[in-house]
Amino acid sequence: MKAIVWTRYGPPEGLELREVPRPTPKSNQVLIRVYATTVAAGDSQLRGLRVPFAMKLPLRLFLGPVRPRNLILGQELAGEIEAVGNDVTRFKVGDQIFGWTGIGLGAYAEYKCLSENAVLAPKPDNMTYAEAATLAIGGLEAAYFLKRAQIQSGQKILIYGAGGSIGTFAVQLARYYGAEVTAVDRSSKLEMLRELGATQVIDYTRSDFTRSGETYDVIFDVVGKSPFSGSLRSLAPGGRYLIDNAGPSRRVRGQWASSRSGKQVIPWADRSPGVYAEDCRFLKELVEAGRLRAVIDRTYPLERMDEAHRYVDTGAKQGNVVITVH
Repeated sequence: MKAIVWTRYGPPEGLELREVPRPTPKSNQVLIRVYATTVAAGDSQLRGLRVPFAMKLPLRLFLGPVRPRNLILGQELAGEIEAVGNDVTRFKVGDQIFGWTGIGLGAYAEYKCLSENAVLAPKPDNMTYAEAATLAIGGLEAAYFLKRAQIQSGQKILIYGAGGSIGTFAVQLARYYGAEVTAVDRSSKLEMLRELGATQVIDYTRSDFTRSGETYDVIFDVVGKSPFSGSLRSLAPGGRYLIDNAGPSRRVRGQWASSRSGKQVIPWADRSPGVYAEDCRFLKELVEAGRLRAVIDRTYPLERMDEAHRYVDTGAKQGNVVITVH
Protein backbone atom coordinates (compact mmCIF):
# COMPACT_ATOMS: atom_id res chain seq x y z
CA MET A 1 0.00 0.00 0.00
CA LYS A 2 0.99 3.64 -0.36
CA ALA A 3 1.90 5.60 2.74
CA ILE A 4 3.73 8.75 3.74
CA VAL A 5 6.74 7.70 5.80
CA TRP A 6 8.30 10.18 8.23
CA THR A 7 12.05 9.81 7.68
CA ARG A 8 13.60 12.72 9.61
CA TYR A 9 12.79 15.48 12.06
CA GLY A 10 12.42 18.97 10.67
CA PRO A 11 10.96 20.27 7.40
CA PRO A 12 8.22 18.62 5.30
CA GLU A 13 10.82 17.22 2.90
CA GLY A 14 11.28 14.42 5.44
CA LEU A 15 7.85 13.05 4.48
CA GLU A 16 8.27 10.48 1.69
CA LEU A 17 5.70 8.56 -0.34
CA ARG A 18 6.58 4.86 -0.19
CA GLU A 19 5.17 1.40 -0.72
CA VAL A 20 4.85 -0.38 2.63
CA PRO A 21 3.23 -3.68 3.67
CA ARG A 22 -0.51 -3.59 4.13
CA PRO A 23 -1.42 -4.35 7.75
CA THR A 24 -3.44 -7.38 8.81
CA PRO A 25 -5.97 -6.97 11.62
CA LYS A 26 -5.50 -8.90 14.84
CA SER A 27 -8.44 -10.68 16.47
CA ASN A 28 -9.70 -7.49 18.19
CA GLN A 29 -8.91 -5.10 15.34
CA VAL A 30 -10.57 -3.70 12.25
CA LEU A 31 -8.84 -2.91 8.96
CA ILE A 32 -9.86 0.53 7.70
CA ARG A 33 -9.61 1.54 4.06
CA VAL A 34 -8.70 5.21 4.55
CA TYR A 35 -10.45 7.67 2.25
CA ALA A 36 -9.40 10.89 3.97
CA THR A 37 -7.11 12.17 6.68
CA THR A 38 -6.00 15.63 7.81
CA VAL A 39 -2.88 17.64 8.52
CA ALA A 40 -3.57 18.75 12.08
CA ALA A 41 -1.40 21.40 13.71
CA GLY A 42 -0.21 18.68 16.07
CA ASP A 43 1.10 16.63 13.12
CA SER A 44 3.10 19.62 11.91
CA GLN A 45 4.49 20.33 15.38
CA LEU A 46 5.45 16.70 15.95
CA ARG A 47 7.16 16.45 12.56
CA GLY A 48 9.40 19.40 13.43
CA LEU A 49 9.63 18.52 17.15
CA ARG A 50 8.22 21.96 17.91
CA VAL A 51 7.20 20.93 21.41
CA PRO A 52 7.99 22.27 24.90
CA PHE A 53 11.65 21.80 25.75
CA ALA A 54 10.89 19.35 28.57
CA MET A 55 9.15 17.03 26.08
CA LYS A 56 11.83 16.94 23.35
CA LEU A 57 14.15 14.33 24.87
CA PRO A 58 11.36 11.91 25.93
CA LEU A 59 9.81 12.21 22.47
CA ARG A 60 13.11 11.50 20.74
CA LEU A 61 13.66 8.45 22.92
CA PHE A 62 10.13 7.24 22.11
CA LEU A 63 10.15 8.04 18.37
CA GLY A 64 13.84 7.52 17.58
CA PRO A 65 16.88 9.34 19.00
CA VAL A 66 18.44 10.31 15.65
CA ARG A 67 15.53 10.01 13.24
CA PRO A 68 11.98 8.63 13.42
CA ARG A 69 11.83 4.87 13.18
CA ASN A 70 10.10 4.91 9.76
CA LEU A 71 6.87 6.08 11.34
CA ILE A 72 3.69 7.10 9.57
CA LEU A 73 2.12 10.29 10.90
CA GLY A 74 -1.57 11.19 10.89
CA GLN A 75 -4.17 11.17 13.66
CA GLU A 76 -7.57 11.70 12.03
CA LEU A 77 -9.17 9.46 9.45
CA ALA A 78 -12.42 8.58 7.76
CA GLY A 79 -13.03 5.50 5.69
CA GLU A 80 -14.66 2.11 5.41
CA ILE A 81 -14.18 -1.11 7.37
CA GLU A 82 -12.61 -3.59 4.95
CA ALA A 83 -11.93 -6.50 7.30
CA VAL A 84 -12.53 -7.41 10.94
CA GLY A 85 -10.78 -9.69 13.40
CA ASN A 86 -12.47 -12.82 14.73
CA ASP A 87 -13.38 -11.22 18.07
CA VAL A 88 -14.76 -7.92 16.74
CA THR A 89 -18.42 -7.21 17.57
CA ARG A 90 -18.79 -3.41 17.28
CA PHE A 91 -18.22 -3.14 13.52
CA LYS A 92 -18.77 -5.10 10.35
CA VAL A 93 -17.29 -4.99 6.87
CA GLY A 94 -18.68 -2.03 4.92
CA ASP A 95 -19.29 0.27 7.90
CA GLN A 96 -18.44 3.90 7.14
CA ILE A 97 -16.53 5.41 10.06
CA PHE A 98 -14.39 8.28 11.32
CA GLY A 99 -11.81 8.01 14.04
CA TRP A 100 -8.69 9.04 15.92
CA THR A 101 -5.56 6.89 15.82
CA GLY A 102 -4.18 8.06 19.18
CA ILE A 103 -0.47 7.81 19.93
CA GLY A 104 -0.09 5.05 17.34
CA LEU A 105 -0.58 7.61 14.55
CA GLY A 106 -0.59 6.02 11.07
CA ALA A 107 -3.45 7.72 9.22
CA TYR A 108 -1.22 8.89 6.31
CA ALA A 109 -1.71 5.56 4.57
CA GLU A 110 -4.17 3.68 2.40
CA TYR A 111 -5.00 1.26 5.24
CA LYS A 112 -4.88 1.40 9.02
CA CYS A 113 -5.61 -1.22 11.68
CA LEU A 114 -7.17 -0.08 14.94
CA SER A 115 -8.68 -1.83 17.92
CA GLU A 116 -12.45 -1.98 17.80
CA ASN A 117 -12.31 -0.15 21.16
CA ALA A 118 -10.35 2.76 19.71
CA VAL A 119 -11.99 6.14 19.11
CA LEU A 120 -14.10 5.03 16.13
CA ALA A 121 -17.68 5.95 15.32
CA PRO A 122 -20.18 5.84 12.45
CA LYS A 123 -19.74 8.63 9.91
CA PRO A 124 -22.60 11.16 9.82
CA ASP A 125 -24.83 10.37 6.85
CA ASN A 126 -24.69 13.90 5.45
CA MET A 127 -20.89 14.27 5.59
CA THR A 128 -18.34 13.32 2.98
CA TYR A 129 -15.31 11.33 4.08
CA ALA A 130 -13.23 14.50 3.79
CA GLU A 131 -15.58 16.35 6.12
CA ALA A 132 -15.92 13.46 8.58
CA ALA A 133 -12.14 13.15 8.97
CA THR A 134 -12.08 16.56 10.68
CA LEU A 135 -14.31 15.42 13.55
CA ALA A 136 -11.83 13.15 15.31
CA ILE A 137 -9.65 15.93 16.76
CA GLY A 138 -11.35 19.25 16.02
CA GLY A 139 -14.87 18.14 16.82
CA LEU A 140 -14.10 15.87 19.76
CA GLU A 141 -11.72 18.32 21.45
CA ALA A 142 -14.20 21.19 21.12
CA ALA A 143 -17.03 19.05 22.47
CA TYR A 144 -14.94 17.81 25.40
CA PHE A 145 -13.79 21.24 26.55
CA LEU A 146 -17.12 23.01 26.12
CA LYS A 147 -18.92 20.31 28.09
CA ARG A 148 -16.41 20.76 30.90
CA ALA A 149 -17.01 24.52 30.73
CA GLN A 150 -20.71 23.95 31.55
CA ILE A 151 -21.68 26.91 29.39
CA GLN A 152 -25.10 28.39 30.00
CA SER A 153 -27.20 30.34 27.53
CA GLY A 154 -26.32 34.03 27.60
CA GLN A 155 -22.82 33.57 29.01
CA LYS A 156 -19.80 35.12 27.32
CA ILE A 157 -16.99 32.96 25.95
CA LEU A 158 -13.74 34.02 24.31
CA ILE A 159 -12.05 31.49 22.03
CA TYR A 160 -8.34 32.12 21.46
CA GLY A 161 -7.06 30.57 18.22
CA ALA A 162 -10.62 30.24 16.96
CA GLY A 163 -9.77 29.90 13.27
CA GLY A 164 -8.23 26.40 13.32
CA SER A 165 -9.66 22.91 13.36
CA ILE A 166 -10.71 22.87 17.02
CA GLY A 167 -11.64 26.54 17.14
CA THR A 168 -14.07 26.48 14.21
CA PHE A 169 -16.01 23.66 15.85
CA ALA A 170 -15.82 25.40 19.24
CA VAL A 171 -17.37 28.59 17.86
CA GLN A 172 -20.31 26.62 16.46
CA LEU A 173 -20.80 24.55 19.61
CA ALA A 174 -20.67 27.63 21.84
CA ARG A 175 -23.40 29.23 19.70
CA TYR A 176 -25.39 25.98 19.93
CA TYR A 177 -25.25 26.30 23.73
CA GLY A 178 -26.50 29.89 23.46
CA ALA A 179 -23.28 31.67 24.41
CA GLU A 180 -22.09 35.02 23.11
CA VAL A 181 -18.82 34.28 21.31
CA THR A 182 -15.72 36.45 20.95
CA ALA A 183 -13.28 34.86 18.51
CA VAL A 184 -9.56 35.72 18.51
CA ASP A 185 -7.26 34.95 15.59
CA ARG A 186 -5.38 36.64 12.76
CA SER A 187 -7.18 39.11 10.49
CA SER A 188 -7.48 36.77 7.49
CA LYS A 189 -9.75 34.44 9.47
CA LEU A 190 -12.10 36.93 11.10
CA GLU A 191 -14.74 37.09 8.36
CA MET A 192 -15.02 33.29 8.36
CA LEU A 193 -15.45 33.35 12.14
CA ARG A 194 -18.26 35.88 11.86
CA GLU A 195 -19.99 33.55 9.39
CA LEU A 196 -19.73 30.72 11.93
CA GLY A 197 -21.55 32.81 14.53
CA ALA A 198 -18.96 34.83 16.43
CA THR A 199 -20.51 38.03 17.80
CA GLN A 200 -17.17 39.80 18.25
CA VAL A 201 -13.83 39.14 16.53
CA ILE A 202 -10.35 40.29 17.56
CA ASP A 203 -7.15 40.31 15.53
CA TYR A 204 -4.54 39.22 18.07
CA THR A 205 -1.76 40.89 16.06
CA ARG A 206 -3.40 44.28 16.64
CA SER A 207 -5.21 44.00 19.97
CA ASP A 208 -4.58 42.29 23.30
CA PHE A 209 -7.96 41.15 24.60
CA THR A 210 -6.64 41.12 28.18
CA ARG A 211 -6.26 44.92 28.09
CA SER A 212 -9.77 45.72 26.89
CA GLY A 213 -11.41 45.59 30.32
CA GLU A 214 -13.96 43.00 29.08
CA THR A 215 -14.60 39.95 31.22
CA TYR A 216 -15.78 36.51 30.16
CA ASP A 217 -17.42 33.55 31.83
CA VAL A 218 -15.22 31.17 29.83
CA ILE A 219 -11.92 31.60 27.99
CA PHE A 220 -10.97 28.69 25.74
CA ASP A 221 -7.33 28.79 24.60
CA VAL A 222 -7.18 26.30 21.75
CA VAL A 223 -3.48 26.78 20.98
CA GLY A 224 -1.96 27.18 24.44
CA LYS A 225 -0.57 30.65 23.71
CA SER A 226 -2.93 33.09 25.45
CA PRO A 227 -1.42 35.37 28.15
CA PHE A 228 -1.88 33.28 31.29
CA SER A 229 -2.12 36.00 33.97
CA GLY A 230 -4.04 38.37 31.72
CA SER A 231 -6.53 35.64 30.83
CA LEU A 232 -7.19 34.94 34.50
CA ARG A 233 -7.80 38.67 35.09
CA SER A 234 -10.23 38.68 32.15
CA LEU A 235 -12.37 35.95 33.70
CA ALA A 236 -15.49 36.83 35.63
CA PRO A 237 -15.67 35.52 39.23
CA GLY A 238 -16.02 31.76 39.14
CA GLY A 239 -15.00 31.71 35.47
CA ARG A 240 -13.34 28.80 33.68
CA TYR A 241 -10.08 28.97 31.71
CA LEU A 242 -9.80 26.05 29.28
CA ILE A 243 -6.33 25.34 27.88
CA ASP A 244 -5.69 22.84 25.13
CA ASN A 245 -2.07 22.11 24.21
CA ALA A 246 -0.93 23.19 27.69
CA GLY A 247 2.72 22.61 28.49
CA PRO A 248 4.02 21.53 31.92
CA SER A 249 4.47 25.08 33.24
CA ARG A 250 0.90 26.06 32.38
CA ARG A 251 -0.41 22.94 34.08
CA VAL A 252 1.47 23.78 37.27
CA ARG A 253 0.36 27.42 37.18
CA GLY A 254 -3.18 26.25 36.48
CA GLN A 255 -3.28 24.02 39.55
CA TRP A 256 -1.99 26.86 41.70
CA ALA A 257 -4.47 29.39 40.27
CA SER A 258 -7.43 27.01 40.61
CA SER A 259 -6.68 26.49 44.31
CA ARG A 260 -6.34 30.20 45.12
CA SER A 261 -8.28 32.38 42.73
CA GLY A 262 -11.79 30.96 42.78
CA LYS A 263 -11.45 30.50 39.03
CA GLN A 264 -11.02 27.10 37.44
CA VAL A 265 -8.15 26.30 35.03
CA ILE A 266 -8.94 23.20 32.97
CA PRO A 267 -6.18 21.62 30.80
CA TRP A 268 -6.51 18.75 28.38
CA ALA A 269 -6.92 15.32 29.91
CA ASP A 270 -7.42 11.85 28.50
CA ARG A 271 -10.85 10.35 28.99
CA SER A 272 -12.55 6.98 29.02
CA PRO A 273 -13.79 5.19 25.88
CA GLY A 274 -17.33 5.84 27.11
CA VAL A 275 -16.80 9.62 27.12
CA TYR A 276 -15.35 9.50 23.61
CA ALA A 277 -18.29 7.40 22.40
CA GLU A 278 -20.81 9.79 23.94
CA ASP A 279 -19.15 12.81 22.32
CA CYS A 280 -19.04 11.02 18.94
CA ARG A 281 -22.79 10.43 19.14
CA PHE A 282 -23.32 14.06 20.15
CA LEU A 283 -21.36 15.37 17.16
CA LYS A 284 -23.08 12.99 14.74
CA GLU A 285 -26.52 14.15 15.90
CA LEU A 286 -25.60 17.83 15.54
CA VAL A 287 -24.09 17.33 12.09
CA GLU A 288 -27.10 15.37 10.83
CA ALA A 289 -29.42 18.03 12.28
CA GLY A 290 -27.56 20.74 10.33
CA ARG A 291 -26.26 22.43 13.50
CA LEU A 292 -22.55 21.75 12.92
CA ARG A 293 -20.34 21.68 9.84
CA ALA A 294 -16.71 21.15 8.95
CA VAL A 295 -14.64 24.08 7.69
CA ILE A 296 -12.18 22.87 5.04
CA ASP A 297 -9.59 25.32 3.77
CA ARG A 298 -7.66 23.19 1.27
CA THR A 299 -7.61 19.59 0.05
CA TYR A 300 -4.52 17.78 -1.22
CA PRO A 301 -3.92 14.27 -2.56
CA LEU A 302 -1.71 11.94 -0.54
CA GLU A 303 1.16 12.49 -2.98
CA ARG A 304 1.31 16.20 -2.08
CA MET A 305 1.58 15.71 1.68
CA ASP A 306 4.75 17.82 1.91
CA GLU A 307 2.96 20.74 0.27
CA ALA A 308 0.05 20.40 2.70
CA HIS A 309 2.45 20.45 5.66
CA ARG A 310 4.19 23.54 4.34
CA TYR A 311 0.85 25.32 4.18
CA VAL A 312 -0.13 24.28 7.70
CA ASP A 313 3.29 25.49 8.92
CA THR A 314 2.34 29.04 7.86
CA GLY A 315 -0.44 29.17 10.46
CA ALA A 316 -2.80 30.56 7.82
CA LYS A 317 -5.15 27.59 7.49
CA GLN A 318 -8.82 28.29 8.14
CA GLY A 319 -10.36 25.29 9.81
CA ASN A 320 -8.91 22.12 8.34
CA VAL A 321 -6.50 20.90 5.69
CA VAL A 322 -7.67 17.54 4.34
CA ILE A 323 -5.74 14.82 2.52
CA THR A 324 -7.62 12.52 0.13
CA VAL A 325 -6.18 9.02 0.17
CA HIS A 326 -8.35 6.64 -1.86
